[in-house]
Amino acid sequence: MESPDLASPAAEPPNSAEPDRLRAALRRARLDDAERTKAVAELRGAEIARLEILRDELEPVLAEIPKDVDLFDLGLASGERPRLFIDMIGFVEMGHDRRTYRFIQDTRHGRVTIAEGERLEPMVEAVTDYIARRLIEREKALAADSTLDQAARAHLETLAKLAERGQPKAPEPAVRKSGVFARVLTFVIEILGSAALFALLGLGAYAAWKYFAALPLVKS
Repeated sequence: MESPDLASPAAEPPNSAEPDRLRAALRRARLDDAERTKAVAELRGAEIARLEILRDELEPVLAEIPKDVDLFDLGLASGERPRLFIDMIGFVEMGHDRRTYRFIQDTRHGRVTIAEGERLEPMVEAVTDYIARRLIEREKALAADSTLDQAARAHLETLAKLAERGQPKAPEPAVRKSGVFARVLTFVIEILGSAALFALLGLGAYAAWKYFAALPLVKS
């Protein structure tokens, strides 16, 4: 009598069905990944297209900026998060819904959202106002630098004038020499005067001694 396990024809099919299920799961995973990749690529392409439209609208505004101002340079970076850079600290990117413009500025306290919205015209106006404010800040910085430069030059001129006042003038050495000669002459005159005075006093004393010596002695 044969064993039921050996006689059962359904013992091997489950093993042969496992690879089929795995291949089907891999096929579904690849299809899902391709769909997601396609969707992400389409969304990124849509973001880039909207940012390109904004860039085209801003180009006439940047054309009015003076040629000597190099603060602004529109540049579209198409990375994982596409961004339209206005300058080194300001840029526009799309929100999570891929339809909302977000104008962001980097500051010392972190990132600040300047404007946000789906419409193109308000975003162009916000960027234009930002450019105007940055130009005013540049003018103030240049004026401050000019004022500091003028103050530094005035200070140097004052120091130069004070130094000139402290330096001896050209005729001063002769004046100093004549002053020394006058003091030496005065000293010599004083010495000679003193010697003459002592000589006169000596002569007077000698004459007096001779006079008294010539007198006769009086006997008591």
